[in-house]
Amino acid sequence: MSVFDEELHKLKDKLLKMGALVEDAIRNSIHALVKRDNELAGRVIETDRIINMLDVEIDEDSIRLIALKQPMAVDLRFITTAMKITTDLERMGDLAVNIAERAIELNEEPILKPYIDIPKMRELAQGMTRDALDAFVRKDKKLAMDVIMRDDEVDDLKHEVLRELAFFMAQDPTTVSRAMKISFVTQYLERIADHATNIAEMVIYLAEGKMIRHAVPHHEA
Repeated sequence: MSVFDEELHKLKDKLLKMGALVEDAIRNSIHALVKRDNELAGRVIETDRIINMLDVEIDEDSIRLIALKQPMAVDLRFITTAMKITTDLERMGDLAVNIAERAIELNEEPILKPYIDIPKMRELAQGMTRDALDAFVRKDKKLAMDVIMRDDEVDDLKHEVLRELAFFMAQDPTTVSRAMKISFVTQYLERIADHATNIAEMVIYLAEGKMIRHAVPHHEA
């Protein structure tokens, strides 16, 4: 393995480490909400510092590789794709922090309703994230397209939760504050799924050299 190939391998490993931390943050933020666990929510918030640090490191490593090694087209596409993916991962980490913050607030109040669809949304969004990164590593276009298609399922669950919350608020105005915070959680999860979709679209770019963003029809949110 050449020195350059070794550097690319390290870059990929660092990106996957960042992705694993983001996956954990997504899972733990919703567990903190469902289990009413403020300590776990606090850990999600603390972990974001590490995610941000990896984002900066990957950008710096990528820029250095481009400047010093002048990679060929295929490797250049890999490096620039990695930089774009880390931007999405960093934002997903921020959204997990937002969920953790809403969880801490909601944990101080009585439960409005059992959390049923939100854990389903979390499972979908987290699975999309994991599969998008797997598709990146394997340059698997089929898996990337599967991730893109799953985005509609997350949107549908969000709309279902919002309909239920609207009913609660109409029946009892004292539930408005809690319902709004829960609605924010669904929006954060929807955005996480959108970022996973972005990663999947970039995988197709990496494999084919063709950007399909805005070309694949999505269910309107």
